[in-house]
Amino acid sequence: MIPCTNCIYSNINRPEYKPRMKMFKDFSKTHVSFLTFILGTMTGFLISKWPEVGSLSWRTDYNKPDIAKAPRSDVMILTPWLAPIVWEGTFNHDILMEEYQRNSYRIGLIVPAVGKYIKLLKKFLESAERYFMKGGMVKYYVSTDRPDEVKALNLDIKRPMKIIKVPEYSDWHQAVMGRMEVIKNQTELLFHKELDYLACLDTDIVMLNPIGVEILGEMVGALHPGYYHSPRKDLPYERRPISQAFIPEDEGDFYYQSNFFLGTVPRIYQLTKACNENIMKDRANGIHAKVDEESHLNKYFLYNKPTKVLSPEYIWSNSLGSPKDIKIKRVNHGDKPFKKDT
Repeated sequence: MIPCTNCIYSNINRPEYKPRMKMFKDFSKTHVSFLTFILGTMTGFLISKWPEVGSLSWRTDYNKPDIAKAPRSDVMILTPWLAPIVWEGTFNHDILMEEYQRNSYRIGLIVPAVGKYIKLLKKFLESAERYFMKGGMVKYYVSTDRPDEVKALNLDIKRPMKIIKVPEYSDWHQAVMGRMEVIKNQTELLFHKELDYLACLDTDIVMLNPIGVEILGEMVGALHPGYYHSPRKDLPYERRPISQAFIPEDEGDFYYQSNFFLGTVPRIYQLTKACNENIMKDRANGIHAKVDEESHLNKYFLYNKPTKVLSPEYIWSNSLGSPKDIKIKRVNHGDKPFKKDT
């Protein structure tokens, strides 16, 4: 016979069942308290170990490095002053990303958008959203003489962006020469409070492949793609002694492009301050360096060696073709719908 449900519930109130029910209630309270204690202890432990636990998600299996085998044999991967030169195949992204996640570095990317160069900003930033420091804490800084036009671009970006108002320059040369002063001033006012690293790129760059934490360093320069195989005598250094950018004929390591450099905020401040001071001295003497601010950047890097060097992959131009040592083109630089001097 199937018992009546109502009878079962009615039995609970019978005297012989009450001691059992009391024991069950006491038993449940004891277990709940015990489980609460255990869960609380485990939660506290995990929170106290959060950096270690968080980094586990980036741990990965990889082959043991072989000190007898160079990662690339077709290119130089170390400068004479022992700074790494970053090429495809010379780094493990997962290992570097684990270090990055553990330290939570804040990265700024500053890009100039003055005059007609505003037309290029949308494509630049949208490529940066896709390829620059994926998974990193990145903030964009746009220096422009036309803030309203930047705001009207309807940018499809998710990262924060700050517009920095700059003067309206008389021509393109004045604009590029003024960039060092803008970065120096903003480092004093803003960047030192908000960032750990600052990357300085040009607007006429479109990123084509990932540019990640492998580029981070105390002070980093990028090899000019047009001169990385050139002998010293063919490098376009400023060779006139009357300029502050002067480099003697028998000196010079590499030729760096000014369209991509980065570093820690204090080192970028030192670089831009020195370059700006030398630009102003030349201007006071009626001198214009051979390749604008790039000449001053190369002078600075000659006597203040970069701690890391980026290969031409990071500032490549499709107009230069596809040589064998360029395994990946991380950017296309220089395609513009207008001439520099218009």
